[in-house]
Amino acid sequence: MSVVVQNSRGWVLDARSLIDQGCERCVRYKDNYKSHVKCCFKKQCFQILQSHYSVNASAVLENGNEGVVQKTVKPSKKRKRKHSELNNGEIDLQVSHEKIRSVIMEGTKSLVDSAQSLGYLNGVIDTVKGPVPPEECRLAALCEMAKELPLVDNEEQEESVQSLVAADGSTSHVDLFSRVTENKGDSAAVATLMGEDYVIPRHTAFLLSDFTQMQPLVYYGKKYDLIVMDPPWENKSVKRSRRYSFLPSSQLKRLPIPLLASSNCLVVTWVTNRPSHLRFVRDELYPHWGVDFVAEWFWVKVTTSGQFVFPLDSPHKKPYEVLVLGRYRSSTDSSLSSSETSKLPVPEDQRLIVSVPSALHSQKPSLSEVLKSYIGAEAKCLELFARNLQPGWTSWGNEVLKFQHTNYFTVTPADDPADKEDTHAHTSNSAKEQSLS
Repeated sequence: MSVVVQNSRGWVLDARSLIDQGCERCVRYKDNYKSHVKCCFKKQCFQILQSHYSVNASAVLENGNEGVVQKTVKPSKKRKRKHSELNNGEIDLQVSHEKIRSVIMEGTKSLVDSAQSLGYLNGVIDTVKGPVPPEECRLAALCEMAKELPLVDNEEQEESVQSLVAADGSTSHVDLFSRVTENKGDSAAVATLMGEDYVIPRHTAFLLSDFTQMQPLVYYGKKYDLIVMDPPWENKSVKRSRRYSFLPSSQLKRLPIPLLASSNCLVVTWVTNRPSHLRFVRDELYPHWGVDFVAEWFWVKVTTSGQFVFPLDSPHKKPYEVLVLGRYRSSTDSSLSSSETSKLPVPEDQRLIVSVPSALHSQKPSLSEVLKSYIGAEAKCLELFARNLQPGWTSWGNEVLKFQHTNYFTVTPADDPADKEDTHAHTSNSAKEQSLS
């Protein structure tokens, strides 16, 4: 079950289960054969067994009998700064943190207790040995090289979409950089793209490109009822580590949200805990796009035993991240009638999403289950700056396939040997489908 608990405080999610839902039925094309396989995201990626605290000392915060185990931070080899030496950004963060501290503490306590009563977040017994897959990814570099390719002209808009798998079962025709790629099948597919194997969920579409080449996504012609984005926020640690590229906040205003959003579209932005970024989204970015702020949610990261992954009151890293929710207002788009719009509930403020985080950098949990009651029944969903794909969604980013690589999955043959069939049968079926479309 992907949603383990739901109550007035929020949700407890099984993030790995959410990933596996899109790969329950998977087809692999290889050597002129179509075979059915099982694809499961590797369990060790979500085996966060211990908090990032010292094992030598621990204390339980007794504030209101919360019972969430807190442990002191490991002593750093660097010279510790005195409390008075906090910089302006850290002081700003402390002030912001104190306003929501009780919401995080009490809400997490309620949700974790409920999950533990169901046998979840009680620690992992059947751990999987083995290292977490390496995070090497050359997709962003390929997008840089693809800038030299010609853009799709307005006259070629109809050609800006392509099928993942051709009639003969091949994927060699796929142009990932200037066309939206669709997998319209009812099964996920293990496809070879640019010499690498990726797991592509069912009913999904994606575009691999950088910020300067989003035109094919606009030419795709869809208006979305939900847009989720996880921008690569600029900060000092990112600059020092060069772990991934960042985008200056001011550049986010160039995203074509008004061209992609339907009337009353729910816009959700992942934001770091830096208060200046939060203020920018609420006071500048959303108003620039015509988006009204409606709520602020928190993703709380816990271990498999329900502990915060970082000390709640650490002046540096917090065990939570922020989501800013807003509604796009448009006076010209009549895709939703006023009666339909009024039926959509308004997201409550300060809800929590509690889950065990991935050990992989910047892999966020899917929001599809927690947001579905706030959008229409047949809602079209889009993720920007995506690093993975979701069934039924359109995704864009310069690393959009990163966590779909088969390195992150356990791929095994399906139980039924009758699932293997000659590709010629697939070719015949594909031809019939194309003749009907």
